[in-house]
Amino acid sequence: MSGPVGRFLPDGERLHLQHGPIDLVIGAEGPGRELALRAAELRFATALEELVAELPLLRSQSGPQPSGDIARRMAEVTAVHASDGFVTPMAAVAGAVAEAILAAMTQAGALDRAYVNNGGDIALHLGPEAAFRVGISGLDSGPMAQIPLRHDQPVRGIATSGLGGRSLSMGIADAVTVLARTAAEADVAATLIANAVDLPGHGAIRRAPAHTRDPDSDLGARMVVIACGPLSENDISAALSRGACRAQQMIDRDQIIGAALVLRRQTRLLSMPNAVASDHRKRIEHA
Repeated sequence: MSGPVGRFLPDGERLHLQHGPIDLVIGAEGPGRELALRAAELRFATALEELVAELPLLRSQSGPQPSGDIARRMAEVTAVHASDGFVTPMAAVAGAVAEAILAAMTQAGALDRAYVNNGGDIALHLGPEAAFRVGISGLDSGPMAQIPLRHDQPVRGIATSGLGGRSLSMGIADAVTVLARTAAEADVAATLIANAVDLPGHGAIRRAPAHTRDPDSDLGARMVVIACGPLSENDISAALSRGACRAQQMIDRDQIIGAALVLRRQTRLLSMPNAVASDHRKRIEHA
């Protein structure tokens, strides 16, 4: 495997860092921008090696506490969901990496606002008076809704999961986007909610053991969705309701702040009152 690579994107503003499967796009604004971006490169240089060293443990639902700070964070945020079903620390890997890089940046230089986007799992920094506007969409579609985020709001992590994403899914959601206090918390929640958007036993859904699609998957022999055929409007609504129930449970437990669930042309929004539709052809429901 080649080592970490860093370069600025053509706009000259965003930094792109890549090493193996980790692919980050980083933006930063403020007087400490150069120091922060240099710190991001330095912290990123060892991130993958740290995770690989503990990979067998991170792919297991139980075991001793990991030693690396990113690995410990992954174990911490997934442990709170362990009583609700199978989950390993790998469910939080992208968000935890984004968090670690952002933490290095904010410690190194004064920033007005910044983000680390790890394949759609995003860690945010917002200084006083700063704001972001977040787009919600399916994994393969354009923006469906826009959500403004301000400094005085608690959201600092965003994650998206679903069928057709980078990881295998046990559900049929096109996309589940979660807003949470941290990126790692959003990451594991998005994975679990996307798994819950499902129609068990439905004939249009094809499944296979996870290890037949990815021998290294932490899901092992558990069944994952490999294809989903035509669904009726009632089917879609029923699947979204299952996912919405899981998301609402997390909201009630204060594990996440809000969620958007997308399946075909239907969407459910939970605890996202400021969402503004940007594509009125899609059916958007506030659950």
